Amino acid sequence: MNTGADAPVAAPIRSFTSAFQRELEELFAWRRDVRRFLTDPVSEQDVQSILSAVETAPSVGLSEPWRIVRVESNAKREAVISNFEHANAEALATQDEDRAALYASLKLSGLREAPIHLAVFCDEAGEQGHGLGVATMPEMRRYSVVCAVMQMWLAARALGVGMGWVSILDPDRVSKALDVPAEWSLIAYLCLGWPEENHLDCELERAGWEDRQRLKNRIITR
Repeated sequence: MNTGADAPVAAPIRSFTSAFQRELEELFAWRRDVRRFLTDPVSEQDVQSILSAVETAPSVGLSEPWRIVRVESNAKREAVISNFEHANAEALATQDEDRAALYASLKLSGLREAPIHLAVFCDEAGEQGHGLGVATMPEMRRYSVVCAVMQMWLAARALGVGMGWVSILDPDRVSKALDVPAEWSLIAYLCLGWPEENHLDCELERAGWEDRQRLKNRIITR
């Protein structure tokens, strides 16, 4: 019998009420990529609550490869904003004539307004987990970090806090600006703050950039 400190933690079988399930569906629906933020501060209690959601995220081999940098320095934030503006200008230049004006009209980050900036990295060389599950699919470390980001996103939304994921960035420049170890790979640069507005529909749909497709068109059977 295992009675030591490493004994498994017993827990009752848990079933959730139909009311909770409906609220969970609502939470999924309200999880939006926020780009329009108020500049009002987010309490440290709320920030810590959002960050703590990472602790229960799944990770390959229990490697917990996520590394989170809170970017508070104005100089480092400005370096990231400059990075975004440069990358965004390059992306605009690749758009064809029919879509360039629409692209230019999109608000694609809340970097200047959001009070909280988080850079989330994957430690590609971490020893925790002893390499379990990554010999054949090393990208699983990064997928684990993405799962952690999604849990933070839902935790933020449950508090009414908005989160925006900025991907129009040169990741190497971000890593250099934040002076992180070479074996860390940028997975997500996140903006957190109170949303200026709330919508159930995606802003890109509202702007006419793209239409959401039916799930049935994305499922195949073999």
